Amino acid sequence: MEPNWQLARKRPTLEKRARIIQQIRAFFIEQDFLEVETPHRIPANAPELHIDAIPSTDWFLQTSPELCMKRLLAAGYDNLFQICHCWRAGERSNTHLPEYSMLEWYRSHCDYHQLMHDCEALFLHLSSDQHIIWQGQTIDLSPPWPRMTVAEAFSQFGSIPLTTALATDEFDSVIAFDIEPKLPINRPTFLTEYPIKHASLARTKPSDSLVAERFELYIGGLELANAFSELTDPAEQQQRFAEEETQRRNKGKIPYPSPAPFLNELAALSPSAGIALGIDRLVMLFCDKNKIDEVISFTPEQL
Repeated sequence: MEPNWQLARKRPTLEKRARIIQQIRAFFIEQDFLEVETPHRIPANAPELHIDAIPSTDWFLQTSPELCMKRLLAAGYDNLFQICHCWRAGERSNTHLPEYSMLEWYRSHCDYHQLMHDCEALFLHLSSDQHIIWQGQTIDLSPPWPRMTVAEAFSQFGSIPLTTALATDEFDSVIAFDIEPKLPINRPTFLTEYPIKHASLARTKPSDSLVAERFELYIGGLELANAFSELTDPAEQQQRFAEEETQRRNKGKIPYPSPAPFLNELAALSPSAGIALGIDRLVMLFCDKNKIDEVISFTPEQL
């Protein structure tokens, strides 16, 4: 019987993927981060309107390890990283998988600006020089990478004003269809200072109560990472969770329980910042692949 040639031809890419993950691990170990493992099956994820968890009997598969990792931070651990699998229902496209690989890291006693420096340093660590070539486009990785606020992006590229998009719940669609395609292709870009309505688990910016200390990283047109200074106020976080859960239920989605242990321990969290970065998309960039299927061993359809 002949081998599975569709799988066999991926070998050079999968070998490079393995080396990239080894390099990522070495980068964080060299910076004195502790690598941790947390459970993949949990009783509750953070409720978010546009993210649906996959049930596992009466619990759920994790959509992110962030709640457990932040409980470790609150218990006195300092700099942490984890490479793990996450699951989100209904996500399948050239850049999405229902099961995907995530890199998350957290730093104590800093804010989201330090995470921008971490991203720049990590990519330089992974690159043999200061650029990568993806889909015929040379991407200059030399720091510092451009920063653009969400307000600036709406002003330059949005089809409607930011205030209108927030009032009509069109914020995400304007980001996806107006702004993302117009961000620089040849330079990584940090899109920063998200409206407080889209703060997620991020801290409000002290100098501007209308925005959160949150950024997303775009490289080559791909959304690669989501990061923020952590919200440490349990009451405010509980209120945000309740609002998200109300919106979920109004749309007929399955109810999520509140992550009570996380909320109970949140007050012990020191000023910190955390980031989630998609490993599969990172590998797409470094292997010059335009489809996520090419950088994993098996797609869901092949199982």
